[in-house]
Amino acid sequence: MSDTLAILVGGGPAPGINGVIASATIEAINSGLRVIGIFDGYRDLAAGTEPKIIELSIEDVSRIHTYGGSSLRTSRTNPAKDERSLDNCIDALTKLGVRYLVAIGGDDTTYGAAKISARAEGRIGIATVPKTIDNDLPLPDNAPSFGFETARSVGAGIIESLLEDARTTTRWYIVISMGRKSGALALGMCKAAGATLAVIPEQFPGGDIGIDLVIDTIVGAIVKRRATGSDHGVAVVAEGIVERVSVDALAALESTTRDAYGHVRLADVPIGTLIRDGVRKALTDLGIEATILTKDIGYELRCAKPVAFDVDYTRTLGYGAVRYLLGGGSGALIALSGGHVRPVALDELLDPVSGRIRTRSVDATSEAYHVARDYMVLLEPSDFEPPRLARLAAQTNLSPAAFAERFSPVGLD
Repeated sequence: MSDTLAILVGGGPAPGINGVIASATIEAINSGLRVIGIFDGYRDLAAGTEPKIIELSIEDVSRIHTYGGSSLRTSRTNPAKDERSLDNCIDALTKLGVRYLVAIGGDDTTYGAAKISARAEGRIGIATVPKTIDNDLPLPDNAPSFGFETARSVGAGIIESLLEDARTTTRWYIVISMGRKSGALALGMCKAAGATLAVIPEQFPGGDIGIDLVIDTIVGAIVKRRATGSDHGVAVVAEGIVERVSVDALAALESTTRDAYGHVRLADVPIGTLIRDGVRKALTDLGIEATILTKDIGYELRCAKPVAFDVDYTRTLGYGAVRYLLGGGSGALIALSGGHVRPVALDELLDPVSGRIRTRSVDATSEAYHVARDYMVLLEPSDFEPPRLARLAAQTNLSPAAFAERFSPVGLD
């Protein structure tokens, strides 16, 4: 019997998953392998229960690369949460006759694959293909993770509609974007759509971020827009802000649930409501009338039909994963560098302190970030000098001196 290659998907969906499944399947079969798909990621493997599988043929996958979602579904099960789960995964894969495994996922799935690879000691060749719309994996050449370009494109279209609605109805929208560890998606959508401003964790140096600082950043933008005669706009806020907000500010949210990796389920934290209500109160205190609404953007991006970039990208990644495994490789993340497949050892991706996969943040010193920031409406140091300071303060019930004292902490250099 031919060696068997298994494919599974872990973590949240991202556009392009089916492209990896299709190309990996086609290349494996053309190389003489049997291919099976494992449904629901590591869920059944880690639990020690019989997994649901499907034997894949070229005919099964030949056109799925253009579809959103995952034909093998997905789960957030952590295969490395304990020794038993790891052993269960290896035992199950061995019983299925799996010689090679392609795991499609983000940082947590990659972390699980690293642990399985180390425990299997060469008996099972493992390659991971990185995906996340958050774009927070440390890939070579700062390459995007697959799914990001589609998510940014679809999200920018939604924000463009909100910008027009804001103009038509003289409203402000606070858009909460997915992005736990990185503000890349929020910034990318803002920049592409021309939103009024983005608020991302990377723009605030240091540790905890006071929720008032986030609120005043948006309020400052609203005041600055009013000083130029505009009474509407869209602020895009990365959900990862909540992970930098002080514990005291989130004390009332202790009941929020956590996922299998111990992360707070950010969807359960009403960060949009907290910011919206804070902005409304601050505006009222300043004597400003404005309609403030919130909109979450995230789930509608994850299973979108992939754009051509992600279709092209993922077909190469799936092919590269199989060629890497058949070449005797194991324990690496499959990336592209200069158009060439570049395996990155999973051990190289681990943070030496936390032992987890490192994440990539927005580089706030880069020209890409500064172009985006310069096109935003944000309070700057020059706004606290005459005559700008007087014009801004005139939009509120504060004196110029009181306005400067209140808002100078959010003035970006």
